Amino acid sequence: MFKRISAINDKWTDESLQRQITDRSNRYFGGVRDPYTGVAWPSHTGTAQFIAVWAASLVNPVSQYHHDEALLEKLQEGMDFMLRFQHEDGTISPGWTNYHSPPDTAFVVVGLANVLTLLEQQTWEPLAAVTEQIRLFLQRTVPAMLTGGVHTPNHRWVLTAALGSLYRIFALEGLKQRAEKWLQEGMDITPDGEWTERSNGIYNTVSDIMLYYAAQDLERPELLEPVRRNLRMMKYLVHPDGEVVTDYSGRQDFGSVFSLADYYLCYKLMAEHDRDPEFAALAELAGSAVTHPGSLPNNIMLGFLLYPQMQAAAVQPEELPVHYRKVINGAFNREELLGKIGKAGYGGPVRHSKQHTEFGAPVARIRSGATSATVMTEASSHFSLRHGKARLLGVQLASSFEPGLITMQSLEETASGFRLSSTAEKGYYGPVPGDKLPSLSGFPASPWYLLPHGERPLTHSQPSKVTVQVTDHSGGWDVHFAQQAPSDVLTQIVLLFGKEGSLEGTGIVPVPEMRDTSFWASGTIRYTAGEDWMELEQGAHEHELADIRGMTYPDGCLKVIVTLITPLDYTLRIRLS
Repeated sequence: MFKRISAINDKWTDESLQRQITDRSNRYFGGVRDPYTGVAWPSHTGTAQFIAVWAASLVNPVSQYHHDEALLEKLQEGMDFMLRFQHEDGTISPGWTNYHSPPDTAFVVVGLANVLTLLEQQTWEPLAAVTEQIRLFLQRTVPAMLTGGVHTPNHRWVLTAALGSLYRIFALEGLKQRAEKWLQEGMDITPDGEWTERSNGIYNTVSDIMLYYAAQDLERPELLEPVRRNLRMMKYLVHPDGEVVTDYSGRQDFGSVFSLADYYLCYKLMAEHDRDPEFAALAELAGSAVTHPGSLPNNIMLGFLLYPQMQAAAVQPEELPVHYRKVINGAFNREELLGKIGKAGYGGPVRHSKQHTEFGAPVARIRSGATSATVMTEASSHFSLRHGKARLLGVQLASSFEPGLITMQSLEETASGFRLSSTAEKGYYGPVPGDKLPSLSGFPASPWYLLPHGERPLTHSQPSKVTVQVTDHSGGWDVHFAQQAPSDVLTQIVLLFGKEGSLEGTGIVPVPEMRDTSFWASGTIRYTAGEDWMELEQGAHEHELADIRGMTYPDGCLKVIVTLITPLDYTLRIRLS
């Protein structure tokens, strides 16, 4: 693995050098041009990421760039860029978001602190100047790290790790004290190992590796416990082809393709730390998917060069399960916690982020060899299925009642499968009681926005409850939808298939105004990808509305719509090859 990562790191060195801006009259001189915007940024996924890549190539004895003085000059120019684009307050701005950002600076701090530690271990004298550049950059960040705030839950652990990294280097007690203030908020992870953002593709790995560093630098070994929980949970959230389940993510990895690659560093370090055969097996699985060195704080090449145990093979991997039925967060006391919102000392506005009330929502994972299914709550889809290369990416439910997308709120495991349910209420609101009206004396009008709408009494309330029973059987799956009231609600089931496959069936009718979208009017359809297929019964077309108000239809997939009118008693039967 070391040789493979070295080769990958050299390839990235070569490619990134081609994107470095070499025109000295350009204000971005020394930075690495971002392929998406065409601009160089000082972020942990921008120029700072390649600072680590180049530094690793320079000190790696098996690299073709080992002690290459031309590369060293490029590294110094890159650090000149980083220092120029560091604001007076010590922060950096990624460019596409978050200006003068403590958390984005913290990502860079953690990675460059590792680079500094690595360079200070070297005896090659020409490294001295760039080593001092990095030290200066880090020293300038101290005030921002001591005072800076966050947007998202994982940012707290990024800042904690950055404070720990700086404490390791500068030994300022205030850094440790600030880290303790973040840690006193407690860990936002369920007993089954799920972080707030439910981001299996991106932010799990951020929280995990940051807490690994924090545990090391702050001498807080208990911080490894949530890392262990999440790493163990992830063995249930990987499809047979190695793709990570992102169907219910609360962040930008939602519905995108990710592997376990970014977990490799943490799995390998924890496997050796705990002498854990399961982590060793998951490290192997993650390692097989690695195609790049990793973002700055999670750089695998730096990991190999900084931690000798990364090259150890003391722990023999065990077999990972390929047959399981697992409910994640099934016993979590989510409703009790949600009930505390609004009480004294709990809840409140979350600015520039969100409350993430879906935290701890149950998810069921079922795998049988090459077949992998997910049953979800608090997500835009409630069921997804992979069978070999055939991918049913999601099953969505929408109606004109709410209006729009219906998300499932509860999951109950039954003898034959799983029962999902969602309850909504929609009514009307009477006049504000006279004693609750604000004084509008002297105002030229009575604006709607100044009225206390929370005081309006509810009238004509209409409850709506939908249940979905998901059942697996020897040939495939049944998904049954039921709703009694209110009647005459326009409803649709949207089936999302991977675009790499093909659909056939006599009941498919294209929807002209929607790309890659068809009504399924009747009969049976077959979706085929490679040698694998899914056959679905039974189409229905009870109304003509394709685009329900409040519903969004994802691009990049084949969409099949079943239209229904309440009351519902409909079964989607899926048969597998």
